[in-house]
Amino acid sequence: MSTLLVPLRRLPLAARPFTRRTFATSSSNLASWGFIGLGRMGYPMAKNLRSHIPKGDTLVIHDVNTAATSKFAEEVQGNVEVASSVRDVAEKAETIITSLPEPSHVKSVYKAMLMPQTLLKGSIPQERLFIDCSTIDPRTSREVAQAAQGQGKFIDAPMSGGVVGAQAGKLTFMIGAPKELVERATEVLLMMGKRVIHLGEQGAGLHGKLANNYLLALNNIATAEAMNMGIKWGLDPAALADMINTSTGRCWPSEVNNPVPGVIESAPASRGYEGGFGVSLANKDLKLALQAAEEAGIQVALGPYARDIYDAVQANPECQGKDFSVVYRHLGGKE
Repeated sequence: MSTLLVPLRRLPLAARPFTRRTFATSSSNLASWGFIGLGRMGYPMAKNLRSHIPKGDTLVIHDVNTAATSKFAEEVQGNVEVASSVRDVAEKAETIITSLPEPSHVKSVYKAMLMPQTLLKGSIPQERLFIDCSTIDPRTSREVAQAAQGQGKFIDAPMSGGVVGAQAGKLTFMIGAPKELVERATEVLLMMGKRVIHLGEQGAGLHGKLANNYLLALNNIATAEAMNMGIKWGLDPAALADMINTSTGRCWPSEVNNPVPGVIESAPASRGYEGGFGVSLANKDLKLALQAAEEAGIQVALGPYARDIYDAVQANPECQGKDFSVVYRHLGGKE
């Protein structure tokens, strides 16, 4: 059995509603954790991780935005160490979580962590557990997993739930991992979320996430068009949304993230489309799904049309940097 999977200690059950195993490499029975990428999602995820690991454990953090790491170290209680580089994180931490924006970032970060191939010759001889929560293409994820062999195990664990879910610790993680790593990964991820779904071997988590976000991108456009249609026919927006949400058109963009201002007070549309799931990220995930589908020889019909719409929304000065529900504004919806 790999040293990665050996249960070296157990926490009291009161620490969490489940029993959690961690690593320990010193006589003091303490473990070290790493987190790379303190963006809008990563920052609250790392905060939740720090709050649930034992006080004596160390969380080693890194981000290219030094203001974010400084702020984190100042406001988060517990042992927090700001690493000078991602390699520094890999050398000091046994379990390393990454949350990065693009495939290129994942490639460069893991290359820097894994080279030279001497991690196991340092002060921590255990294989690392790398958990990548980024939403990237499965091909890049496979390449990184292969590169990690010999120094650690790599799994893909993209998440759903948005910034609000990350802050509340209610994310859902979709993981691609061999069966022997599922329990260990689940214990780690439940410190930052509420649900972990194992979809298969490495890469399966990303395939599931991209299928979901493909559907989300299409539903978002369809909801914006349907709401715009009904309002211009003279229907009351709130009554229309209520009818849809108790009928067969019900979906997350209609019920939770309705694109019409004032219909759902907590939705980004009701605060100028600020916050939420950025239109650029929605477009990125849609394009990743289309790319992965093409590589697998899968025929899609609606995706290319949706991609063209999101490209136009991104190019619209009145929509740039907004939540993806701003497609309603782009379509001329009444605000």
